[in-house]
Amino acid sequence: MPGATRIFYGWYIVAAICLITTITSGLAFYNLSVLLDAFVVERGFPVSLTSAATATFFVAGGFTGVVVGRLVDKFDPRVVIVASAALGAICLLSIGHLHSTWQLFAFHIAFGAAYGGTGLVALTTVVTRWFNVKRAFAMSMAFTGLSLGGIFIAPFVALSIERGGLASTGPWTAALFFFGIAPIALLVLRGSPAQYGLEPDGGAVSAATKENTAAAPLVTYAEAKRSPFFYAVSVAYLFLLGAQVGAIAHLFRLANLRDGSRTAALSLAFLAAASITGRLSGGWLLLKISPRTFALALMAVQGASLILLAFAEGRPFILLAVVMFGVTIGNSLMMHPILLADRFGTLEYGRIYSMSQFVAMVGVAGGPAIMGVFYDWSGGYTLPFLAMSAATLVGFAVLLAGTKR
Repeated sequence: MPGATRIFYGWYIVAAICLITTITSGLAFYNLSVLLDAFVVERGFPVSLTSAATATFFVAGGFTGVVVGRLVDKFDPRVVIVASAALGAICLLSIGHLHSTWQLFAFHIAFGAAYGGTGLVALTTVVTRWFNVKRAFAMSMAFTGLSLGGIFIAPFVALSIERGGLASTGPWTAALFFFGIAPIALLVLRGSPAQYGLEPDGGAVSAATKENTAAAPLVTYAEAKRSPFFYAVSVAYLFLLGAQVGAIAHLFRLANLRDGSRTAALSLAFLAAASITGRLSGGWLLLKISPRTFALALMAVQGASLILLAFAEGRPFILLAVVMFGVTIGNSLMMHPILLADRFGTLEYGRIYSMSQFVAMVGVAGGPAIMGVFYDWSGGYTLPFLAMSAATLVGFAVLLAGTKR
């Protein structure tokens, strides 16, 4: 019973979400780069075609996120998460049987929907409800799993594909996706602290607290969508996350082409490790500086790191650029929901964040595809990574100009 434990139950939820995001990031987010390379090398699909299929993963995730945002504002989020985990397992089980173009796109669309149902909309909504004052720190801990998956899962998937191919990798990744998510969600996650007589950050709800909470100025979705702040954040992260995901989707292949498979595998591990360090440091820094200032600083660092990746040759320089890029990844994903929750509150947070994420998903979907087209056109990765750096700086300008009070 959440209300009966001496430790605030919200921290158990943080731990559970950390485990769930470890699975989803390792088998979906970071794994897309590994699968892209495998579909090109093992199945002979063109880079541009596979990149376009990867883009549909994020489009499907964005559409699903909008639906999930409405559902988790009204119903138990565990139902959505468990159903999506089952769909994701079925998708991974099929990767050994994909040989035609329509199958490639069908896989990415269905897997994207599964990722949208097990991903940030549902999970950030839960964390946002359970924490207020310590929200940034709780999110930094909960979503450390987004980086752990890149360290402990994605490299092993890459090794499994290298040694046994897609057919032997599908069954064990499918089992891990379902059994690593569904039981944890059912046993640990809970929708709201108010259901158990608790308030965010811990403590029993007093009559005065209930009165103050009822009187708190919480913003509805209808009000939020009329705010310039909402559109500035959404468009800024369209460019930022589009550039980020485009770079991640092609990072494994860039390192593989320039310095071999060992450096490529190390790149994923270094990327995830840097993301963990950056996210935990970010949770501490957000106690001292404003979310807006921190978000702008992250954008500047990402833009510079993508320029370095465009020209990096040899293992030391590739890994150096990867670490610099990795520091921004976890924090950027965390800052998008934090900016919105800080500005609009939790009343209809699920709908607000899901619609903002949907706008950003346009860029996320386009990033890998644009990278693939630029690669085929230029014959290398210098131009694609420079383009992603430019997109990041556009996002920086939009956030800087559009969120001034």
